[in-house]
Amino acid sequence: MTRVDFHTNVPDKLAYACRLARKAYMAGNQIVVLAADAAQLDALNAALWTFSATDFLPHVLVGDPLAAQTPIVLTIDETVALPHHDILVNLSQVPPASYAQFQRVFEIVSMDEEDAQAGRQRFLHYRKQHVQPTHFVAANLVNQP
Repeated sequence: MTRVDFHTNVPDKLAYACRLARKAYMAGNQIVVLAADAAQLDALNAALWTFSATDFLPHVLVGDPLAAQTPIVLTIDETVALPHHDILVNLSQVPPASYAQFQRVFEIVSMDEEDAQAGRQRFLHYRKQHVQPTHFVAANLVNQP
């Protein structure tokens, strides 16, 4: 069964997603990051290149010919064939239809009220699917590199 972790009260979703991707990559996992839209996807792609002066986070967009060999894949479209199924990081405001394909899902919820409300709806969606999500309040992790 898929493990779903909600990380709420996140001040910067992109920086937080970069930290999660780094941690998962360093642990030997393959990661798919689902962005909300093309603008967020572009910002995430840029953030992964500049996130750390000492860490290299190999990543490509889902349509790239090297996606299957690259540990971090970025997408806005979960309906395409995804090359990895270890970890899904969801930055969108809707529950991913393909969440059950993954061993673990991270739902990232910002401090923004609209995003928080969408997060509550996703939490309820998982509960209706008989998944018991865990919840972490991320405000204490703001200044961690």
